[in-house]
Amino acid sequence: MEGVEVERPLKLHFIPYLAPGHIIPLGDIASLFALRGQQVTIITTPSNAHFFTKSLSSADPFFLRLHTVEFPSLQVGLPDGVECLSSTTGLDTSNKIYEGAMLLHGPIEDFMENDPPDCIIGDALYPWVHDLAHKLQIPSLAFNGFSLFTISLMESLRISNFFHDSDSGSFVVQNFPHCITMCSRPPKIFAGFMEMMLETILKSKGLIVNNFAELDGEECIEHYEKTTCHKAWHLGPASLIRRTDQEKAKRGNESVVSMHECLNWLNSKRDDSVLYICFGSMCFFSDKQLYEIACGIEASSHEFIWIVPEKKGKEDESDEEKEKWLPKGFEERNIGKKGLIIRGWAPQVMILSHTAVGAFMTHCGWNSTVEAVSVGVPMITWPVHFDQFYNEKLITDVRGIGVEVGATEWCLDGVEEKEKVVSRDSIEKAVTRLMNGGDEAEEIRRRAQEFGDKARRAVEEGGSSHNNLLALIDDLKSLRDHKAR
Repeated sequence: MEGVEVERPLKLHFIPYLAPGHIIPLGDIASLFALRGQQVTIITTPSNAHFFTKSLSSADPFFLRLHTVEFPSLQVGLPDGVECLSSTTGLDTSNKIYEGAMLLHGPIEDFMENDPPDCIIGDALYPWVHDLAHKLQIPSLAFNGFSLFTISLMESLRISNFFHDSDSGSFVVQNFPHCITMCSRPPKIFAGFMEMMLETILKSKGLIVNNFAELDGEECIEHYEKTTCHKAWHLGPASLIRRTDQEKAKRGNESVVSMHECLNWLNSKRDDSVLYICFGSMCFFSDKQLYEIACGIEASSHEFIWIVPEKKGKEDESDEEKEKWLPKGFEERNIGKKGLIIRGWAPQVMILSHTAVGAFMTHCGWNSTVEAVSVGVPMITWPVHFDQFYNEKLITDVRGIGVEVGATEWCLDGVEEKEKVVSRDSIEKAVTRLMNGGDEAEEIRRRAQEFGDKARRAVEEGGSSHNNLLALIDDLKSLRDHKAR
C-alpha cells in the first residue's frame, strides 16, 4: 500500500566454529532467522560449506546465503581440505585447526567492513568476535553449543575458583540451584580455555542457547542471569526445524548408509525395541573398548544400530583384524536381522525419530542430547570430555531421563587413548536397566516422552522458544533503529 513503510529485515552474519557440533546447530538457528524473513549470511571455509548447501537449496537466496573465506592451511601446517575437527586424528591436528580458525579474523573483518551487518552471531570459541562487533559499532551474540545448565554450572565453578583447585577427587558443585556431585575433575589444561570462553560469552549482548527453557529449567535460567547479569535466549531445539525424513537424513555430513536402507530395517522392528549407539563425530574408542561394547550389547539380547566412525573405510578388514574389536562370529550372529553396524556418519536425527528406537547410548555431546530429548528417547550416558560430564548430570540426576553407564575418565579430547575401559557387565547392566521394562524404566521413558512433548511445543507458535525468537528479533531491530536515529 502506498505510503506504508515496509519494515526492513535484520542483516545478520553467523560465524560457526569449525566442528560439526558447532556448525550444524548454528546453521539450523541461522535458518530459523531466515524463515522469519531476516537476511542471514553464514560465514565459513570452503571445506565446511557442504554442511549448509542443503539448507541453501531450499531457501530464498535473499534471506539465506553463504560466504566462504579461505582457511590458512599452509600457515598452520595442514593439508588442503583439512578444515574441520571431524577431520582430526589427534590433539595436534585439533590445535592446528583452532590456530587456523583464529586467523580467520582478518578476512572476516575485511568482508564485514565492506558489508556490515546489524548484528554478529559468533561462536564463543572466537574471542575476536566481540572486538570486531565493537569496531563496527554493532551488537554481537554468542553461541557455543552447550546447554545453559552446563554454562551456568561452569560459571559456578569459575566463581568458586574450582578450575585452579589441585584436588582430583569427586566434589559437590557450590552455589548452584541443584545438588550436583561430580565424580572427577577435568584436566588442568581446560582451566584457561574454559575461562576464556566464559569471558567471551559475557562480553556479548546475549547468549543463544540450542535448548528450550523447560529442559534447562527456570531455576537455572534465573540463577545464570542473576549471577552474571547476562541474557540467555533459548531458541531450540534447532534440530526440530527438520520436519521430513528426507530433511532429517540430509542434516550434517553425507551418510554412509542410505536413508531407505535404514528406514526399511527400522520399519521391521517393534516400537521401543532398538538400542541406538553413537558417540558423535569426535569420540573414538580403542579396539579393546569396542570389544567390550560388542560383548555388552550381545549379552543384553536387544536389537541395535551401532555407529562406529573409527572403522570407516575398514569394511574389508581381515578376520584377524576384526576379532580385535568384535567377538568371533558376532556379525554372523547379529548383523542383518538383529543389528546394524554403520562405519562412519549416520542420519542420527532420522534414526532417533523412529518409533522403533527405545534408547540411545550416547557420549552426551549437547547436540546428541537435545536431539534425543526432542523425540522423547531416554539415554544411557557415557561422557568422554569437555561439557559431556555436566550434560550427563542434567540427563540423569536432574531430569531423570537416562541412566549412567559408569564412565568416570575425563579425557582431553575424543581421540586420546583412555586408561579405563568400561566393562561389558556395566554396559549390559545399563542397557537392561533401561530396556527390559520394569517400574524404573517405565518412569524414565514416561519422563523422556514428556520432555519430548515440551520440546515440540516450545518451537511451535506461542511456545517458549518461538516467542524468544520473535522477542530477540524485535530487540535487535530496536537496537538497530535506535542507533540509526
